[in-house]
Amino acid sequence: MESVSYQRFPKIKIREMKDDYLKFELRETDASVANALRRVMIAEVPTIAIDLVEIEVNSSVLNDEFIAHRLGLIPLTSERAMEMRFSRDCDACDGDGQCEYCSVEFHLRAKCVTDQTLDVTSKDLYSSDHAVIPVDFSDPSDPNEPSDNTETQRGVIIVKLRRGQELRLRAIARKGIGKDHAKWSPAATVTFMYEPEIHINEDLMETLTLEEKISWIESSPTRVFDIDKVTQQVVVVDPEAYTYDDEVIKKAEAMGKRGLIDIRAKEDSFIFTVESTGAVKASQLFLNAIEILKQKLDAVRLSDDTVEADDQFGELGVHMRGG
Repeated sequence: MESVSYQRFPKIKIREMKDDYLKFELRETDASVANALRRVMIAEVPTIAIDLVEIEVNSSVLNDEFIAHRLGLIPLTSERAMEMRFSRDCDACDGDGQCEYCSVEFHLRAKCVTDQTLDVTSKDLYSSDHAVIPVDFSDPSDPNEPSDNTETQRGVIIVKLRRGQELRLRAIARKGIGKDHAKWSPAATVTFMYEPEIHINEDLMETLTLEEKISWIESSPTRVFDIDKVTQQVVVVDPEAYTYDDEVIKKAEAMGKRGLIDIRAKEDSFIFTVESTGAVKASQLFLNAIEILKQKLDAVRLSDDTVEADDQFGELGVHMRGG
């Protein structure tokens, strides 16, 4: 008996792309692949984040642990994270996590010498690597944020100091993944939805008056349908705004028009929305996730050591080998 092949060839179509935002279609695959891609983007694409803080002087109102926690959550530019080593695997420093191959060093020195409150922000962190710096959240395209106004580019506030208060510290940033700690997650949010397929029963719709059509349209909590001003017919204006709430279906049944609308989810078509924290561009986050997912599947498919593969991948490894 010949083996059946379930091989598919997913297709990607980019709809919208910005530095911190990406919207795309994933077609000709199933929910397992879509969810795997989403989970890898959230929890397994590596970034760089502050992991060790040595406080030299802290006379602020915040204790050392509070400041260390805030530093860890500051997004750092992580374009070279894929090339860096995990500190636990670095043979250059025997896993100490304090060498140029697996870490980046930061220094912060701030003291308030006036009566005006001093905001200590991520801009006050000085990096040993110009490629790994705190993310700049200012928008150069925003007319309200002129490039020469330093007040609008101060970064993320770490602590506020009053006269005489001081903060001096040394911090070590390391490579990590969101599965270990949320500070390493490069994604602010990653969502996907099934692409809806909407069919209106035109014959039934024609039996409704204009007022009934408007009432039916307004039953939807999102603007999916509208009235064509010329033909007075109901048209679908934004199918992706549908939230699978079934309100229009319930309204049609309440009006005695069962079958007025048929809405189904395309089981092989998904619409993804990705928002990055700024550590990596949204487009690069997507590409890195695909690369990591490929590596994981190759490791399972090609592994000779089935025991080791089972320890690392669990039931997925057994399934991939046909066990």
